[in-house]
Amino acid sequence: MLTWSVQNAKARFSELLDTCIHSEPQVVTKRGQEVAVLVSIEEWKRLQSQAKPTLKELLLSDTARFDLPDTRQINHQKTVKRRALPEF
Repeated sequence: MLTWSVQNAKARFSELLDTCIHSEPQVVTKRGQEVAVLVSIEEWKRLQSQAKPTLKELLLSDTARFDLPDTRQINHQKTVKRRALPEF
């Protein structure tokens, strides 16, 4: 994977794009820090499809997708309103 500075990437964007399409993802740096990766659309679609589990995978998964509240700690006291009975 090649690394391109922002200035170099801007100056040679067509080359950056061609290298990404025909070779491999390209890293862009800003002030020496890696800040972005340019990938081909095929690679992007592949990564996106892998990131979303199928319904079957979700149903067969052992891991929870969210935490349920612990109902044992919720105060279940109800306030009872007393009303006066009508006189007959």
